Amino acid sequence: MPTRDGYVQAAWESSRGNAIAGAFLRLAVIALLVGGQATSPPGFGLTGDRLAITTLTAAIAVTLTLMVVIRLRPILPVRWNAGPAEAVLIGLTLAASIALDMVSDSSPAVAVLMFCVGAAAVRHPLKWSLPILLLALAGLGSSVLGLLPPPIAPQGQDRDLGLCVSVFVVFAVAYAIKQRRAATAAQAGEAVLAERARIAREIHDILAHSLSAQIVHLEGARLLLRADRSQEALDRVERARELAKKGLEEARSAVAALRDDAQPLPAALETLAEEFRDATGRPCDVVVHGHERRLPPETELAMIRTAQEAVTNVRRHAPGSPATVRLSFGDRTCELEVVNPPSEKPGTPGGGYGLVGMRERAELLGGTLEAGETEDGFRVRLRVPA
Repeated sequence: MPTRDGYVQAAWESSRGNAIAGAFLRLAVIALLVGGQATSPPGFGLTGDRLAITTLTAAIAVTLTLMVVIRLRPILPVRWNAGPAEAVLIGLTLAASIALDMVSDSSPAVAVLMFCVGAAAVRHPLKWSLPILLLALAGLGSSVLGLLPPPIAPQGQDRDLGLCVSVFVVFAVAYAIKQRRAATAAQAGEAVLAERARIAREIHDILAHSLSAQIVHLEGARLLLRADRSQEALDRVERARELAKKGLEEARSAVAALRDDAQPLPAALETLAEEFRDATGRPCDVVVHGHERRLPPETELAMIRTAQEAVTNVRRHAPGSPATVRLSFGDRTCELEVVNPPSEKPGTPGGGYGLVGMRERAELLGGTLEAGETEDGFRVRLRVPA
């Protein structure tokens, strides 16, 4: 499984890649602007409108270059809060592009304007991006409303009205993309938290079962040693050792299941049945119905844990009784059933927490668990969507 350092490295690599891609995009916008203005009349110059075009193009190139530096921030040694600075630079670039479009009737200036509106919507919160949208609409709408006389607005009201609509559409689409990304990130975060909770639950169940039993045996061994009953104390220590080994094996099995490289469900149930037969000397059959297939890891793990708890309860509460494990694959469900006949020997009383845990697992998967006495003994049945 990836280590913490691995996650940090992956996050840094992703941030670095995004920074480089954003920087190249802004450099491409600069190249498009300069090349387009150089080939479009009246072009660059040092007098009149040509001087204004040269000055505004240079100003836009400078602000975009500063945005490139900000975008490269993740791979630079300098650290600062770049959000407000980039928002200000976008606003300045937008204002300069509107002025350039008014002076030169320039398509490259319109492309820069659209880029600024989209970048603001995607990269910044609404409290910063909305003023930038309003600035663009105000600048373009001035000529539509007749507030700017010629020659400052020679391109016509119809064109500026179309640009206003286009700017609003670009902002809406970019903002929708941002919301989609945020929703995806939130879903990914929820998935990570759910996975952490699932891993914590599995490890808790294993440790609670294994360590509590070890504590009981070790406490018994301590009391027996005080009473000079060393052989009985040694037996208790041996039992605690076996429980520790079993707990370690269960932890490894849980990790294997969570990593989606565990053995198939029927094979895992057969392993449980073999352990039951070795421990009790009584039969434990595994019967499989339907078309066998792999289930999601969390579903298989829940069914294995339910079967494990059920056969353990047979050993504790119905000593000497055989058990039968049935697994049925349906079209949309999978059902596990563990049954055993009544025992003639008294069993160990239980607190019922095992059944509570099994029901919780079933509910987390959207399934149901039934447990109780029947005419033929006791039955535990788990049904889950699959």
